[in-house]
Amino acid sequence: GVMEKLGLGPEVLLEENPRLIYARLTGFGQTGKYAKSAGHDINFLALSGVLSKLGRKNENPYAPLNLLADFAGGGVLCAMGIIIALYERTKSGKGQIVDASMVEGTAYLSSFLWKSQNLGLWNRPRGENLLDSGAPFYETYRTSDGKYMAVGAIEPQFYEQLIKGLGLDSDKLPSQLSFSDWPKMKKMFASIFAQKTQTEWCSIFDGTDACVTPVLSFDDAASHKHNKQRGSFIKNDQEEISPRPAPLLSRTPAVPSFKRDPFIGEHTEEILLEYGFTKEEIAKLHSDKVIEFSKPKANL
Repeated sequence: GVMEKLGLGPEVLLEENPRLIYARLTGFGQTGKYAKSAGHDINFLALSGVLSKLGRKNENPYAPLNLLADFAGGGVLCAMGIIIALYERTKSGKGQIVDASMVEGTAYLSSFLWKSQNLGLWNRPRGENLLDSGAPFYETYRTSDGKYMAVGAIEPQFYEQLIKGLGLDSDKLPSQLSFSDWPKMKKMFASIFAQKTQTEWCSIFDGTDACVTPVLSFDDAASHKHNKQRGSFIKNDQEEISPRPAPLLSRTPAVPSFKRDPFIGEHTEEILLEYGFTKEEIAKLHSDKVIEFSKPKANL
C-alpha cells in the first residue's frame, strides 16, 4: 500500500499508460493473510516449505544467507515476470501488474523438490538424502590445510573416478547407493581428504570427471585459472572485485562498467534535471525529504 499512499498505485498509472508493466515485489504477495506482515528471507523461505529441507541431520534447518528467497525466488523471478509481461505486450499491446511473492517464487524455484518426492530422492529425513549431505559422494570435506573440497560424484562413472582418486578399490567397498553404509563411507572419505592439502587434491582431480572441485574463497575464486580464462570476475577502478554480468550472450554481450558503484543519491539531481525538473522543484523535493543527495568528497 505504500505506492497507493503516494498516489502512484498501479490503477492510477495504468489508466494514464495502459502499456505500463508494474512490478510489485514483496515477501508474501499482494493478497492473503500475511500480505501486510513484515518478514525477511528466512520467513519467506520457511513459508515456502523449502527451509524444512535445508540443514544437516539432527540439526536445525538453516537459511543459505539471503540468496534463495530475496534474490532467486524474489529478484530473479520478478525480473522474469517483467520479461514475460513485456513479451505478452507485443501480442496484446497492454501492460499488466506483476505480483511477485518471494514465498511463491522460492516454492516455484524448488519445483524439482516437489515433483521428485515420489522418486526416492527425498523420502528419508533431512540430511540423509542424496543431495542434502546424506550421501558421501555429495558432500564437502576438510583438507589438511584447513580448506575444503566439494564432491558431487553422483553418476556411477563419476563415482568410480572419485574412488580411484582417493586411492580406494571399488570392489572392496559397499555399493554406492547402500544407504546404511553412507555414514561409514563419509567418515572414510573425510579421513582420506584430511591427509592432503587442497592444492594436492586439485592436482589429483583437476582434468578428471570425478566432480571434485576446491571450495574457493571470494579472493581465490577471482584468481582461479578457469575463472580468469573466462573473465568471470572484474575489478573496478577502486580495485574492488565483483562477478561479471551473466549469462554471457554471443551477439550482444554485456559490457561491464569498471567504475565504482555510485553512492545512493549521487546522481539524483542530474537525473531529475534530465527529466525536466527545475532546480527549484528539486530543492523542494530535497527539503521535503522525498529525495536525498550524496555528493562524494573530492580526494585532495
